[in-house]
Amino acid sequence: MSAERVRVLVVDDEPLARMRIEDVLAHIEGAEVVGAAANGIEAVEMIRSLRPDLVFLDVQMPGKTGVEVVREIGPDAMPATIFVTAFDQFAVQAFDVAAVDYLVKPFDDERLEAAFERARNRLSLQGIGQLREKLLAVLQSPGDAVAQSAAHPRTPEYLERIAVEMRGKVQSIPVDQIDYIVQSGPYAELHSGGRRHLVREAMQTLEERLDPRKFMRVHRSMIVRLELVEALHRGTGGDYEVQLRGGARVKVSRSRREALERWLGVSR
Repeated sequence: MSAERVRVLVVDDEPLARMRIEDVLAHIEGAEVVGAAANGIEAVEMIRSLRPDLVFLDVQMPGKTGVEVVREIGPDAMPATIFVTAFDQFAVQAFDVAAVDYLVKPFDDERLEAAFERARNRLSLQGIGQLREKLLAVLQSPGDAVAQSAAHPRTPEYLERIAVEMRGKVQSIPVDQIDYIVQSGPYAELHSGGRRHLVREAMQTLEERLDPRKFMRVHRSMIVRLELVEALHRGTGGDYEVQLRGGARVKVSRSRREALERWLGVSR
């Protein structure tokens, strides 16, 4: 790495997210963006061809995740990495000892700048060799990982808060304050106390990361907080709706109805 500059590759499947990172880095002295990749496959190719000093790497990407990119490149060739994730409790936890830093979306400019400076300092003081040694320790063989997991079983860690952008500021919404979640194209709408917040995340990912004792996906485009469920209504045409405390009604798919009835204690 040159003493004057850090060569950066930006990897994110969201064009606006890539542009945002590039725009902030453009105003940091010594940061040089050498490329941008829109998915994990491009990321692997560009890491190998461009050999950047630092990679901003999105964790959740279709086709090949950020974690899979790291595994394919391997510790000997992987540059210093800053993971980017929508969740502060995502799989990146398993890699934070090897990553220089990680950013939780949506993040502000100051947080991104701080992550870059931390990476620059680590590269300057430790060198990429020591960072790769830490990465190697994390990317252990599957057998070792299984043995370690069996020896030290862990309780699944579910989301406690979700970061959202409100009026130009990044805030964390406790999941216990979320009433229900609705899919809206590539976004998820978090409905909380009469307010609506947009996050770019798939319903499948949210379903997996929310505690199933507290939340249930009642429709492919709908997740509800169970303690707010008051009644299940059958509408015209055989469709069902669940009524939540406060009066909101949301659709229930036929495939999910039985699970909801079991939770409600409905005998058939």
